[in-house]
Amino acid sequence: MRQRVCDATALGARYRAQGRYGAAEHLLRTALAVAHGALGPYDLALVGPLNELGVTLKYTGGFTEAERLYRKALAVVESVLGPDHPDAATLHHNLGGLAHARGDFTAAEGPSQRAVEIRAKACGPDHPDVAADRAALAAIVDGLGRPTEAEALLRQALTVFERTLGPVHHEVAVTLHNLAALAFRQGDPAAAETGFRRALTIKRSTLGPDHPELAPTLHNLALIRSALGDTNEAIQLHAQAIAVLEPVVTAHHPILTAARRGLAALLSPP
Repeated sequence: MRQRVCDATALGARYRAQGRYGAAEHLLRTALAVAHGALGPYDLALVGPLNELGVTLKYTGGFTEAERLYRKALAVVESVLGPDHPDAATLHHNLGGLAHARGDFTAAEGPSQRAVEIRAKACGPDHPDVAADRAALAAIVDGLGRPTEAEALLRQALTVFERTLGPVHHEVAVTLHNLAALAFRQGDPAAAETGFRRALTIKRSTLGPDHPELAPTLHNLALIRSALGDTNEAIQLHAQAIAVLEPVVTAHHPILTAARRGLAALLSPP
């Protein structure tokens, strides 16, 4: 039974990574129902489907249920493995990321900082998983008005990712995206555009041309081109972001909503 749940969870995670969010959600809900029916409430086999379903729902905009799933998974991990286990770090990381997606940076900082502390102690400070935790924390401290700290965390993470994972990797793309967003907010559109374009190239190479995770970079690059007066490319980029998101996310997903508004503003007569 545990192996069946584990296999279904791995397949659901693969579907999610491919951008097949509907298929992932269906499979993970089925795996979770099976696990709940056959295993105890604090069985470690529940953690995988709880976490993966939470991640999937975060991508589609189901934030409230995602938080409930993450907290249930964290309770299981802490009960069975202890509060300082790396699996607890993963769930703190995800809770911080969820609060960040909701725009609640204050709520996001605590769990994200806790993830860094747990993982660095367990894996060492230069492990790529610690770098991922630092990169997530960087976006949060930037939202809290500490851009210098955010940039330092991101550059530290990028160095680790490029050394351990290579220059063409999804984590490198995400970190470049975040550095570009930081540069844009600090008034350097040229550096921001360079970073977003490199991030988009890597994402297309690693994820494919129609993956929904391209949307944040497409949308942000559209904002830069619009700010620089290139309305035609900005329209194309907003439209691409909408096209990759519409089939797989809720109607009120924040990036989809922002891209629609951006496109509408550019198409409206002056």
